[in-house]
Amino acid sequence: MLSSWTQDDFLVGGVRLHYYRTGHGDKRPLVLVHGFSDSGLCWSRTAHDLEAEYDVVMPDMRGHGLSARMRPGDDVDMAADLAGLIRGLGLKRPTVGGHSMGAAVTYQIGTRFPELAGALILEDPPWWLGRPVPPPGRFDEHPTSEWAKGLASKTLEELLARYREEQPHWPEETVRLMAESKKQLDPAIVDTLFDKLNREGSDWLTTIQDITQPVLLLTANPELGGIVTPEVQARVRELNPRVTIVNVPDVGHLIRYDNYTAFMDALRAFLKQIPS
Repeated sequence: MLSSWTQDDFLVGGVRLHYYRTGHGDKRPLVLVHGFSDSGLCWSRTAHDLEAEYDVVMPDMRGHGLSARMRPGDDVDMAADLAGLIRGLGLKRPTVGGHSMGAAVTYQIGTRFPELAGALILEDPPWWLGRPVPPPGRFDEHPTSEWAKGLASKTLEELLARYREEQPHWPEETVRLMAESKKQLDPAIVDTLFDKLNREGSDWLTTIQDITQPVLLLTANPELGGIVTPEVQARVRELNPRVTIVNVPDVGHLIRYDNYTAFMDALRAFLKQIPS
């Protein structure tokens, strides 16, 4: 985190959310929401490149980063958490963007709290045309769930070594922030999130036509791990032709990590079109 940035905690409905911020309310607000198992600081590279023009706010969502851990009986509603943070910080119609889980949260801001966001950025959201929901209690068998629960047994050094080996083209800061975020993940939130993502993965089909804000949808190559398929993209165009869709064909789910230039080119072009 740069020395000029600030960080603080904010209580939303009794839940402590940690966040990082590049500005002080004197520039256009941009809220960036991380993906599952990441943290707010995983947006650092993007925030650094945009902070001259935007007041970038990067929250740690519940169970991630330095935000609150899961409590017994918690009903996690990250969109409501984020809406409370936007209101609490006094952000006026910010552009809200997110990756993966964060894109799902961002989209719910657009559908459930449309008065809060001026525009939406969705980086490979968990959207499907139809996805069978496993029986109750079976989410822990998902490979990603098993991987997430196993992070607690890994040392930071082991995670750093793995990322450096598997992602040799990533900047060292990106590698470090990714590894550190994995050690901050609350394992207790894993099954809850997988349950919600599986249940809500096709909800966009009944709501996207009602979205009135400008929307940028960034997609990847499903053969490399991208979630949003060409069939989903075609359905989005049919239901809401106002959505701007940019496909980055040479990467998988981690679009901005693996082709940062293409991601930023699309992001900057979209942001220039948003009215002040």
